[in-house]
Amino acid sequence: MDVLKDILTTIKAYETIIIHRHQRPDPDAIGSQVGLAELLRTSFPEKKIYQVGGPVEGLDFLATMDEVPDEYYEDALVIVTDTANSPRISDDRYKLGKQLIKIDHHPNDEPYGDLVWVNTNASSCSEIIVDFYHHNQSELTMNDEAARLLYAGIIGDTGRFLYPATTSHTLEVAAELMTYDFEPVDLNRELEQMPMKVAKLAGYVYQNIEVDENGAGKVILPQSLLDEYGIVDSETAAIVSLPGIIDEVLAWGIFVQQPEGYYRVRLRSKGPVINELAKKHHGGGHPLASGANAKDKAEVTVIYNEIQQLCKEYKK
Repeated sequence: MDVLKDILTTIKAYETIIIHRHQRPDPDAIGSQVGLAELLRTSFPEKKIYQVGGPVEGLDFLATMDEVPDEYYEDALVIVTDTANSPRISDDRYKLGKQLIKIDHHPNDEPYGDLVWVNTNASSCSEIIVDFYHHNQSELTMNDEAARLLYAGIIGDTGRFLYPATTSHTLEVAAELMTYDFEPVDLNRELEQMPMKVAKLAGYVYQNIEVDENGAGKVILPQSLLDEYGIVDSETAAIVSLPGIIDEVLAWGIFVQQPEGYYRVRLRSKGPVINELAKKHHGGGHPLASGANAKDKAEVTVIYNEIQQLCKEYKK
């Protein structure tokens, strides 16, 4: 692919490179962002390479962010990984760079940037970064830390190879990364384990999930409940996939109330395509894993009704 050569050529032309990812990061956001940063640091030790975006919300065992002043962006190349839409980019200063590259695996609804490389067939953005390395292997050098981060990103976005986006290529890439010097078992354990308070919230999810006759599921987590359990929004990510274990559930929404009163909506599916639904409610994402927002309880009801309709049509 010419775009992969173009990206490398562009990277080589800059002394300073600043890499961003999306807000409320998950393992693939951190893995692809800092995995790319580590790959470039090893390959081009003379360059100044930074990862930015603020707090990593419980993923500091993977990596932490750099603090950089505005002037670093002058004549800098900015790369954004794993972020479909520009409003979701963490740290608005991505606009201050001289040139912008987008690398992503979500549907390319907003092709922002001067160079865009999107592969929606990839399991994760971390897998894409490994493909970038393979395509330019004569000029790039993988190291143990980059391998650890990229492996974590793949594990995170495939649900440990459970989700449909997992391909034979995904497994080949993961197997290659495992040959580097890090402990996949320890990393898996860190990604999987949760605090006791989140485990108790998991119990609440199972006890309070509403499921209709077509497999449409709904769980509402009011702010009062989160306060009771001592949980912030970012910690609810650990319970989003739980309804999928239930055989009767086909697609579901987790509606997490925010301190401002609106609801963050996490959508998942075993079959019905849900990203078009998400787009109607200020969101987006993958066909089977998306996010949206609901301004109030009334919009929560509307979204759940739409999930119900999708499940009903899917079962026809």
